Amino acid sequence: MYPTLFSTPGVRQFAEQIDAERTRQLAKFGDQHHPDGTGLPIYAHSAVRYREQADRNAESGVLAWRDVLLEEVYEALAESDPAKLRAELVQVAAVCAAWIHDLDRR
Repeated sequence: MYPTLFSTPGVRQFAEQIDAERTRQLAKFGDQHHPDGTGLPIYAHSAVRYREQADRNAESGVLAWRDVLLEEVYEALAESDPAKLRAELVQVAAVCAAWIHDLDRR
């Protein structure tokens, strides 16, 4: 259906599924526009907290996908600069792709 554009294992299937979900969302809700709602101090505090938790769990050998995703999500929520927010959201998407790929390999 799609040309091969991705070299990372699992990313092509992830991208195809994201595309299909976006198609469903557009059909259901139309093209949406909302404020970001990011950059609040509580999110910056949470980003630090989740980063520290992920570091502790990594050092203890118990790092979970939950830890990695929450760290990235709160880093995104802490951002108010649109370019930096976009970069953080790309990182969130990449973590989701990695987690889904890990699930699929089990």
